[in-house]
Order: sequence, then structure tokens, then C-alpha cells
Amino acid sequence: MMKLYGAPICSTCREVKQVLDEKGIPYEYVDITESTKNLRAFLAMRDTLPVYDEAKAEGRIGIPSFVWEDGSVTLDTDWLSAGGACTDC
Repeated sequence: MMKLYGAPICSTCREVKQVLDEKGIPYEYVDITESTKNLRAFLAMRDTLPVYDEAKAEGRIGIPSFVWEDGSVTLDTDWLSAGGACTDC
């Protein structure tokens, strides 16, 4: 199952969750602000994977972030038609 890393304070994360729910796409939501454990898991990915380099260079957090079943990670939301990546997350 796909994992979605995000936070309720991120408007794009909220939009993505809504679209996933409306389309019936199964996912596991990981709220990075819910616990230290969730934040650590996200930061471990963010600090080691090159997919986050652009977001970090622009001072963004890097959410919403999708982790596919094969372990690949993307910040691209275009596949969902929910707009572009969050500009302040």
C-alpha cells in the first residue's frame, strides 16, 4: 500500500488526501506532526534521498510525499490531478 507523508497544516496534503479518498485509492497516511516517531521516519528519508534535494534547496519541507509499494518516493502530485507540489511545504 502507498504511504502518504504529510501534515494537516499543509493545504496541499489536505487536498491530496481528499482526492485519494474520493477516488478510492488506498493509502496509509503518516502525519509527520503527530509523533516524534513519524517525524523521525520522514526526516530519515528526507535527509538521505536525492528526490528531496530540490525541496530542501528551496527551503521547503518536502510534503506531500508518496512512498510507493516498491519503495520509490515522489513529491509529484500531478498524477493525481490535485495540482502541483506544495510551494511552502
